Amino acid sequence: MSLLTDWLLRHSVVMCLLLHSLVLMTFCFHHAATSCSKSCYCSESESNGKTVRCSNLQLTEIPQDIPNDTRRIYLDFNLFTTVPTNAFAGLPHLVELDLSHNELSQLEPGAFRGLGSSLQFLDLSSNKLVNFNPEAFEGLRARANLTNNPWHCDCNLQMAMPRVDLEPASLTGIVCQTSDPEEIGVQGLAFLLAPDIDLCVVMKRTTDVAMLVVMFGWFTMVISYLVYYVRANQEDARRHLEYLKSLPSRQGKSEESSTISTVV
Repeated sequence: MSLLTDWLLRHSVVMCLLLHSLVLMTFCFHHAATSCSKSCYCSESESNGKTVRCSNLQLTEIPQDIPNDTRRIYLDFNLFTTVPTNAFAGLPHLVELDLSHNELSQLEPGAFRGLGSSLQFLDLSSNKLVNFNPEAFEGLRARANLTNNPWHCDCNLQMAMPRVDLEPASLTGIVCQTSDPEEIGVQGLAFLLAPDIDLCVVMKRTTDVAMLVVMFGWFTMVISYLVYYVRANQEDARRHLEYLKSLPSRQGKSEESSTISTVV
């Protein structure tokens, strides 16, 4: 009886410890999923879900402790300069993201990765974005506000636009502050609304010139080879002709010798 009691006691202690660990783990996961990011304000409603407001907090980096059940994030009026890769990858339910009025000058490739199936609105207005990086928006089909940025319009921008899946009207927010070439005349214009402008014309001309140079080089090589080949064959032909000219005289001497031998 004592052995049975000891066995039951030991196993009861083990079971209690396992249950305690399970409860702690469940609490920790629940806390991680439902708590609010440090320094930010969170609210929740049945219709809009969880909203995280981190506006005007002088933040310099995207918070990494945003609850994964968040549906709306307001990170406007901060000091962000870049959005790193996978910055919001752990937020599968996010429908609205506000990054307006920051110091953003760079969006790294895959900056909004993981939001393609959920995000409906992205606000990047009033930042310092100059170059449009299509790899930052991979898989994103949201409506985006891209206005009030010092966009630089060049051939790279023209080639990048067809590669993004953003709502087409979003691209009208790209208003050219500078351009390459400068004389193309797109400053102050929404590039999408100027379909007749070709910013790749200089690159195409450069490519055409390069092709002409290459073709001229090949043509020169071919002509040089032909000249060498003709000259080499002319020399061979001359030697062969001299050889042929020498043949009758030798044949004549042979016939003369044969005649003399016959007479003798």
